[in-house]
Amino acid sequence: MRSETSTNVRVGSNQARNSAILSAVVMGLGQFLNGQYIKGAIFLLYYISFWFQSPGYFMENIKGLITLGSNPEVDHSIFMMIYGIVSVVLLVVAIGIHVFNIVDAYNNGKKIDNGEEVPSFKDSIKNMMEIGFPYIAISPGMVMLFIATIFPLIFSVLLAFTSYDLYHSPPAKLIDWVGLQNFRDIMTLSTWRMTFIKVFSWTVIWTISSTVSIFALGLFLAVVLNHKNIKGRNILRTILMIPWAIPAFVSMLIWRGLLNYNFGQVNKLLAIIGIDKVPWLEDIMWARISVLLVNLWLSFPFIMALCSGVLQSIPESLYEAADVDGASVIQKFTGITLPLVLRQIAPLMIMQFAFQFNNFGIIYLLNNGNPPQFGYQGAGGTDILISWVYKLTIDRLKWNYAAAISILIFIVVAGFSIYQFRRTNSFKEEELS
Repeated sequence: MRSETSTNVRVGSNQARNSAILSAVVMGLGQFLNGQYIKGAIFLLYYISFWFQSPGYFMENIKGLITLGSNPEVDHSIFMMIYGIVSVVLLVVAIGIHVFNIVDAYNNGKKIDNGEEVPSFKDSIKNMMEIGFPYIAISPGMVMLFIATIFPLIFSVLLAFTSYDLYHSPPAKLIDWVGLQNFRDIMTLSTWRMTFIKVFSWTVIWTISSTVSIFALGLFLAVVLNHKNIKGRNILRTILMIPWAIPAFVSMLIWRGLLNYNFGQVNKLLAIIGIDKVPWLEDIMWARISVLLVNLWLSFPFIMALCSGVLQSIPESLYEAADVDGASVIQKFTGITLPLVLRQIAPLMIMQFAFQFNNFGIIYLLNNGNPPQFGYQGAGGTDILISWVYKLTIDRLKWNYAAAISILIFIVVAGFSIYQFRRTNSFKEEELS
């Protein structure tokens, strides 16, 4: 078969394979073979400056990540872990650039094999700006995302598999890799297992109770205020939005004072009407009721406003048709209002569930997770998992156990959220039956 030539290279001459092999061995050589000298020089310069200078740095830091040090008071295990993580990430980026160099050489070599013209350096820059501009534009944000979110997440996950606590704290002591031992301790050691089970059980009760109560009260008030016979609806809505308008941080501290056993205004009002003082924050049962009620007071306005918007979008003709069929108020609510509202706000309710599962603010600011409980490993009667993690980190200095529990929290919240998002019809383009 007669072959045609392009840029002095014979068509079908395996230019793509040869240039890819050369670029795999030394970055830029494949581009030189394809006649892209400027691009090849850039890749070669990067290869010389990076790969000839950095291997020792990478190997030392990755070795430090694996060993976490061997000389106490000399090696700092935490710094070695940080440097090791950064080195692994940079190495992955460097390998990605190397792969890009190989793919680029192969693609342009294939063009030569097919008799096509290889783009000049100017054309390559133009194509990169046109195709890669979105990636270039978001790259600063991605870097910040890595620094502020992904890197701390990786670091926390790794801590869960180490012995990092008060008694293994560098530089005086080295940290060791312990595998799944922290998870086993939490699940098998009697006091830790008891604390975890009780705190986790209360966290589930808290999450379900708070989410359901917020939704129920918000929807109830939205339905009532949406009724056409209610006068002054806008004024009532404005008044009911006040708890949401006040900063939650301030509201929680105010409620902490109002519920004080000796000096709180709530108990003073109860005394006026002849009722004994209630240990709102001192007794475990009343403390849990208190955090649920305060959280309800803080959160229901958001759901009320959300449901009000959904209710106003429901066609009046649906209710008129139900009246013709003789439907009762309850039947109209369960057959029309509730399904349509749930369909619209289901994703937000899933997010609300995840938020309540990790609602550290209300637990910590209202009562600091108290009252204290005998036998608990640093947890109080109203502590949920996330506030217990905080206490383990700050008070007990059990950073390894705190990191392990954080992973368990992530598994529960992420698993539930993904499962519910997949089941909900809110994102599906389906007609209502």
